[in-house]
Amino acid sequence: MQHLTAAALGQRSEVSMAHITLNQYLQQVLEAIESRDGPFCAEMMSFRHPHVANPRLQLSSPEEKCQQLLEPPYDEMVAAHLRCTFAVSNHDFVEAYKCQTVVVQYPLLWVLGVKLCSYVENVLCLLLNAATSFLRAFQAHKEENWALPIMFAVTLDLRIFANNAEQQLQVKGKGNVGDMLEKAADQLMSCFRVCANDNRAGIDDSKRWGMLFLINQLFKIYFKINKLHLCKPLIRAIDSNTLKDEYSIAQRVTYKYYVGRKAMFDSDYKPAEECLSFSFTHCHRSCQRNKRLILIYLLPVKMLLGHMPTHQLLKKYDLMQFADVTKAVGEGNLLLLNEALVKHETFFIRCGIFLILEKLKIITYRNLFKKVYHLLKTHQLPLDAFLVSLRMMKVEDVDIDEVQCILANLIYMGHIKGYISHQHQKLVVSKQNPFPPLSSVS
Repeated sequence: MQHLTAAALGQRSEVSMAHITLNQYLQQVLEAIESRDGPFCAEMMSFRHPHVANPRLQLSSPEEKCQQLLEPPYDEMVAAHLRCTFAVSNHDFVEAYKCQTVVVQYPLLWVLGVKLCSYVENVLCLLLNAATSFLRAFQAHKEENWALPIMFAVTLDLRIFANNAEQQLQVKGKGNVGDMLEKAADQLMSCFRVCANDNRAGIDDSKRWGMLFLINQLFKIYFKINKLHLCKPLIRAIDSNTLKDEYSIAQRVTYKYYVGRKAMFDSDYKPAEECLSFSFTHCHRSCQRNKRLILIYLLPVKMLLGHMPTHQLLKKYDLMQFADVTKAVGEGNLLLLNEALVKHETFFIRCGIFLILEKLKIITYRNLFKKVYHLLKTHQLPLDAFLVSLRMMKVEDVDIDEVQCILANLIYMGHIKGYISHQHQKLVVSKQNPFPPLSSVS
C-alpha cells in the first residue's frame, strides 16, 4: 500500500485546511485518486481530518461542482461527504448518517418509486435499495488494494453516525432501537464480502487485509445491539484466514478483546482469559483507558479461574470497585461479597459483568468450606459445620438440604474431591488434595 512521503505532506499542508477552497479540496482529492494515494484520500474523506470544520466545505448542494472535476462514482461519493459535513455542522446526525450511507452506497432513487416516505422511512429506503458507490470503485480496482484506507475511514464514520443518529431519533421518540446500527452493519457486511472474496490478487495487493478492520466494526455494532450470535461466522472467517497473525497489532488487540468478551459470556473462561490477556498485554502502554476497559472483563475471568488481582493493579487502573470482591472471594467471605456486589451494582450492571461476578459465589463457598476443613482437621466433616459457617455469613434462609445442594455442586464442578454420606450427614473428602487449585478444574 502506498504511503505519503514527508515532501508530499509538506506540499499539501501549504494550503491550510481551515481556509482551503472547494476547488482546491476537489483538486487534491482528484490528485490522490489518480496517484492511487489511499492514505491521503482517506484523510480527505474522514471526519477526523480538520477539513470537515471548514465552512467553505460545508455545502448542502455540491453535486454540480463535484461532477465538473471528478469522474463517477467518486463525484457522488465526495458530494455526499460534503453534504455530510454540512449536516454535522447543523448537528443533524440523522441527515449526516443518510449522507454517509451515500458515501459508502450510491442510492438508486428510481427503486423508491413514486410513493413518498416519511423522513426516517426514506433513510431506511435509501439503505435497503442501494447499489454501492465506494464499493463500485473499490471492486473496479481488481488486484489492487490502495483504496483500503478510504474504506476504513468511511465505514468507521458510518458506524459512528449510525450510533449518533439512533440516539437523536430516540430523543425524538422515533424509530426502533438498533435499526440504524443494523442497517449500518448490512453495509459493512457488503464491504466485508468484497474483501473476503478477493482470492485472485497476491498477498500484498489483496483486499483481505481489510477483513479484520471491518470485523471489529461489526463486533462493536453487534455488542451494542446485543446480537452476539452474529459474531460466530466472523470469528470462523478469521480463524481460517492465513493472514490472521499478520494484521496490525492494534486491530488484533481489538479483535481479541471482543472475542474474549464473547467467550466470557459463553462461559468459555480459559479461551476468554487467553484472548483478553493478549489484548491487555499488547495494548499500547499509553492507552490507559483501553487497558482499563480490557481489565473490566479480564478480572472476573481471572478470578473465576482462581487468579486474584493485586491491590496495586486495581489502584493503578482505577478499578477499586473490584477490591472488596477480590478480598471476599479469596477469604471465602460471602457477607463481604454480597455487600460489595450491592455497593457497586450500578457499575457492574453498566459494564455487563454483574451476572458473571455472581458466579464467584460458588468459588467463595469453596474457599469458605476449605476454611471449615482446615479448622476441623478431619476428612469426615459434619454438614452442620457448613450450615453454621453459612449462618455466620448472614445467610439466614439456608437449611441442611441447601447445604447438601451447594456441596454437591462443588463436588460435581471438581472444586471438592469427596462425597456426601447422607446416612451419617457428613462430607467425606479425599485425603489427598481435597480442594484442588481452581486453575486446574475451572
